Amino acid sequence: MTFNILGLNHNTAPLIIRERLAFSNEETLDALNEINAIGSVNEVVILSTCNRSELYLNSDEKGLAQVKAWLIKYKDINEETVAHLFTKSGEEAINHISRVACGLDSMILGEPQILGQLKEAFRTAQESGTIKDILNPLFAHVFSVAKKIRTNTEIGKSPVSVAYAAVTLANQFFSGFKQHTALLIGAGMSIELTAKHLKNRGIGRLFIANRDFEKAQKLAKKFNGYAIDLNDIDGILEAADILISATSSQKYLITKLQISKAIKARKRRPIFAVDIAVPRDMEPTIADLEDIYIYTIDDLEKVILEGQANRQEAAIQANNLVLEESSRYMEKQKMLSINSKIIALREYGEKIKQEILKQSRKQLKKGDDIEQVLEKNTSTVINKLMHLPNIKLKKAAKESDTESIQLISRLFDLDDS
Repeated sequence: MTFNILGLNHNTAPLIIRERLAFSNEETLDALNEINAIGSVNEVVILSTCNRSELYLNSDEKGLAQVKAWLIKYKDINEETVAHLFTKSGEEAINHISRVACGLDSMILGEPQILGQLKEAFRTAQESGTIKDILNPLFAHVFSVAKKIRTNTEIGKSPVSVAYAAVTLANQFFSGFKQHTALLIGAGMSIELTAKHLKNRGIGRLFIANRDFEKAQKLAKKFNGYAIDLNDIDGILEAADILISATSSQKYLITKLQISKAIKARKRRPIFAVDIAVPRDMEPTIADLEDIYIYTIDDLEKVILEGQANRQEAAIQANNLVLEESSRYMEKQKMLSINSKIIALREYGEKIKQEILKQSRKQLKKGDDIEQVLEKNTSTVINKLMHLPNIKLKKAAKESDTESIQLISRLFDLDDS
């Protein structure tokens, strides 16, 4: 079995493609069980965020192919989407997941949220029973590398986030927030960060809408805002100059019709909107309307790139650390895998030793000549030890198996004999 990765991310696929492979929490649990039932797959973890959907597998090549076929069927994806999928195996896969954990593969270089998301994906897989003896130490290694890189490099210095980028862009649009109203939809980490940045920049009024009203209340109270139920947002839409949404909904929460009515009620005062969610919370055709300026997570890339330029040097250092740690981990795993063989080989030799000792004691007890016993039994030891290699060599010669002959020759250093 080998560590494999199958998936796509913001580097390989645009938003419209990533949406098709996003997993909701319910889908993740269902998918973990279905993938784990595939015979050639031993372990699986699923990471699904706004920027990536990646499946981490302990499987052979057959299992990887089977999971790909399963994914195509499960998500009902077309050839265009399939073309954006990538696979990675072995050390390359370990390098990739380590870079993901450190924020080196993120749209926002060095962003810390992805590590928490990866840890949550790992916990979900643990609770689902889809993690065993290979992915457990691998993820422990990955989390350790992420911690080491954040401690020993400045990759996390002056953090930039999607929320920060969204608020920065909104600030450029309005040149200040004091006279404006913001409506945030959701109650997760991205919305909390957005609320924090808006509050720090002096937003006039802040509304937070969520399907779970208690969550909205808790977050709104933290930033002196107002909580509303998701079903009651139409009236607030008319007042909202800034609209930012980030939920895990699998269907649109804001429709073109709702925005059209809000714009009419606003008498064409513009709305600045950012849809951070994947899949999107806002109907894409909203962009066809006048007086609303709507951005997706991919549109924020320019703002993000400007804010993370000072991290490039730290990223180089962090990448080097990832490569070193991955190589060290691979060597450690190789030694662990061979240790069991070494132990088995020693036990094989010990078994022969005990047999000969037992036989020798009996012969000496009978009064046999000590020199004859030594001569005979040391020959027996040699014959027993050489029996299997001799059988393998004869079989390899008979079958013209030069590879096995060369292997045994190297093992016993016979080429120089």
